[in-house]
Amino acid sequence: MNDADAPSLPVWRPQDGPGAVLQLIASGRAVTRGAIAEALGLSRSTVLDRLGLLIGAGLVRETEEVVSGRGRPSQVLRLDTKERLIIAVDIGEERTRVAVTDLGAEIRGERVERLELSDGPEALLSRVSAIAREVLADEGLSADKVVGLGLGLPAPVDYEAGQVQGWSIMSGWDGFDIRSALGRDWPVPVVIDNDVNLLTLAEQRTHWPDERHLLYIKAGTGVGSGMVVGGAIHRGAQGAAGDIGHAHISGYHDPLCRCGNRGCLEALVGGWALAEALRADRPGLRSARDVAGLVKRGDSDAVALLRTAGRILGEAAAFATSMLNPSVIVLGGALSAAGDHLIAGVREVIYQRALPLATRQLRIVPTHFRSRAGIAGASLLVRDHVLDPAAIDARLAGAPRP
Repeated sequence: MNDADAPSLPVWRPQDGPGAVLQLIASGRAVTRGAIAEALGLSRSTVLDRLGLLIGAGLVRETEEVVSGRGRPSQVLRLDTKERLIIAVDIGEERTRVAVTDLGAEIRGERVERLELSDGPEALLSRVSAIAREVLADEGLSADKVVGLGLGLPAPVDYEAGQVQGWSIMSGWDGFDIRSALGRDWPVPVVIDNDVNLLTLAEQRTHWPDERHLLYIKAGTGVGSGMVVGGAIHRGAQGAAGDIGHAHISGYHDPLCRCGNRGCLEALVGGWALAEALRADRPGLRSARDVAGLVKRGDSDAVALLRTAGRILGEAAAFATSMLNPSVIVLGGALSAAGDHLIAGVREVIYQRALPLATRQLRIVPTHFRSRAGIAGASLLVRDHVLDPAAIDARLAGAPRP
């Protein structure tokens, strides 16, 4: 068969192809045939054509729900979240959580283990893959249904390259090809990001979906932040945006940070630094969780130190508030979960130091999540990738017509 005889593939404009229809349904902005036709300016027959492809591919399902309006009630369409699986991995300094979720970010199974970052990328990623397979087997789920893997790392990540770049606590990971290593076990898209970006994504999508400007600050063993600007995660030119933990804060005697510099915010308020300050009288302290435990038990020295840390953190947050003008600041991490001591100090300094216009309607709140925000963020990141309208259009271009 020559080129002239070859069947032509459908050509869809990005703004009205099946991917655009799926995006409307997945976001909940338009969930009936009529609403989709109106939103995209398409004829009803064209919408039926697009939906036929999406339903045939198992991406959309018709529900028993109906929406009343002018004329006959309309049947509601939903993203089919149950038939495809995502492996979501949250690698932390102290523990790693590996979960299998569906496309709706609902956890189908999970495992938490203490994995040593010092073991290096090959050994740690091999163990992550093994845990993921064990979770799938335990839950009776098929690896063939996995459509993507999302990974959060406690390190600066070049998002496009999918690699750790520069100094981090993850010694030996700088420039390592994580995608290729995981791709040997999982022939699916592998998406990698900084852990705080994933916490930010989960918080905004789940609890603040209407807020287009949000700042998330993680105060744990380390310190970092993530930003939603204009409704999307802002990573900067190389993925380094939000690394406030290693910004210099003057006036506090410039203690040595574990990055090698002096006077970093993390060296003043990070959980490891607070544990170090308290360790003389309390042997064995090393992490934010240890410090938080002391605070919850009413240890007066730990409480006073955490309140001071809140005010110092507030200085960095006040600068970020004037710079970014978020409508919401969310505080997460183990230190923020130890009562109101940290957040009270942050609030105090932000309202003192930031521009009045920037704080007039600002809300400063603790995170809604307890322990699974990283998993939710990793799952949502993969979902965004696999449901990207261009990717859906390309995948369905050769599908048989309904």
